[in-house]
Amino acid sequence: MFTVNNHTVEMLVEKQSKFITHLMPYSMYAEVLASLKAEHPKARHFVTAFRYINEFEQVVEGSSDDGEPKGTSGKPTLAVLQGQALINIAVITVRYFGGTKLGTGGLVRAYSDATNMVIESTTLVSYEKHEKLRVSCVYSDIGKVEYALEQCEVGVEAKNYEAMGVVLSLSATKERIDTFLNVMDRLIKVE
Repeated sequence: MFTVNNHTVEMLVEKQSKFITHLMPYSMYAEVLASLKAEHPKARHFVTAFRYINEFEQVVEGSSDDGEPKGTSGKPTLAVLQGQALINIAVITVRYFGGTKLGTGGLVRAYSDATNMVIESTTLVSYEKHEKLRVSCVYSDIGKVEYALEQCEVGVEAKNYEAMGVVLSLSATKERIDTFLNVMDRLIKVE
């Protein structure tokens, strides 16, 4: 499976209709959709599709035709995401109507082509399941701990300075966290 780390935009023009397609990590979906609706008040449709893995390790999928004929836009967009094995990802296509009706087949092709186009123009990265962990250390060891985190490629989501030391919220693959724990065994305490 693959995912993306950034927001990519491509535009397809089909019989004067503009299909402005945005591909992004699922975590950005709600914020980007709201900003696109404000940025494009004259657009006719905001077609969406998304796939992500929930806390129970289940794939959650959804799509919306947003006023396009049923099954002509959201489902074809989602089908492209499924076919490319993309996860934790969302697509929003802003459509400006060009005056010529495309028909159901034309809409399916246009939305599928627009989605494929934006996927081809971005950098896909392999999806890795991340685990979360909280650890603490004394103030004097924070430099050594941060160096080990960087060397083991473990991400720090939060760092809190407390009376007894520093508490770090970490995120990485199980293998990277295990390596970090082995290296830092004596300097850290798992919360």
